[in-house]
Amino acid sequence: MKELQTQYQKILSDFLANQTERNLYIGQNFIRQLIQKKVAPEEVINIHKYAIEQIYPDLPEDISHSYDFLIEIMVHFGLTLKEHQSLLEQQEELRMEMNVATKIQNMILRTTVPMLNQIDIGMLSVPIRKMNGDYVHFLNNNNSVVSVAVTDVVGKGVPAALCMSMVKYGLDTLEYATKDPSYILEVLNRIIEKSVDDSMFVSMFYGTYNIKESKFTYGSAGHEPAIYYNARKNTFFDLESKGLLLGVMPEVTYPQYDIHLEDNDFIIMITDGVTDFRKQGELDPRDVIKNLALSCNHLSAQKMCEEMYTYLKNLPDFELEDDFTVVIFKK
Repeated sequence: MKELQTQYQKILSDFLANQTERNLYIGQNFIRQLIQKKVAPEEVINIHKYAIEQIYPDLPEDISHSYDFLIEIMVHFGLTLKEHQSLLEQQEELRMEMNVATKIQNMILRTTVPMLNQIDIGMLSVPIRKMNGDYVHFLNNNNSVVSVAVTDVVGKGVPAALCMSMVKYGLDTLEYATKDPSYILEVLNRIIEKSVDDSMFVSMFYGTYNIKESKFTYGSAGHEPAIYYNARKNTFFDLESKGLLLGVMPEVTYPQYDIHLEDNDFIIMITDGVTDFRKQGELDPRDVIKNLALSCNHLSAQKMCEEMYTYLKNLPDFELEDDFTVVIFKK
């Protein structure tokens, strides 16, 4: 340290005497050496203080004490800086892990919207974060039955993604396309109740559409009710189905119901993120969805989904507070 103090005193004296670019360049190179030697910021100030006291022996005592004060401040600054850098490194690691988890989620939970002549299907899902807490899964069984599961996991991030992977595995292994919704929900409930943390629950609206009979059979596990539009009556109906959230209790019975779709009828299946714009005065979110769907009924099911999101997103003070998912079956 004595050698560094002597070198710095010489560099500082030359700069104070001449104040040239070369003097400044020499000082900058010296600082680089200190960095390489991992000299702490407070030690740099201590070196500077020593040089000043040697150059100006009659330096007022108060000025000397001010350097002592600065040294103490820099000690705290150094500790805070290290803590901040450590947090940034942790955040970067989490960001990278989240990116990988998101890619894995998108790959594992990928689903294809069936393209059929007998029924027009649209789907849009917009996550509020990188990891989507909503999940939609389709299965088309030889163009005779189309099944859909619209799922919302109570929870976010990686735990929710793992829970959704479990739901998908359960659906895939049940050969569920021709199964009753009540059966599917009961089996999934037992799987989730045994396998996930007590704080993790899943809501699901599950439906199967028999193409030959134009019959839609549905059940729900604590999910936002779907909306059914009967074109002949020009009336909307809420598809209420009382059923407990998946994963709460091991043995639960889920009722199921049937409706027959006629030309221009449609069913809107949503998660609660679609109706989370209650800040908009006295508006009833479900009435807004119904009126909006009716106004764009001339569009395809996919375009209807996109129009809904665009309209709601452009509402004054609208702020997406949850994952936004809508699925439409249109006869």
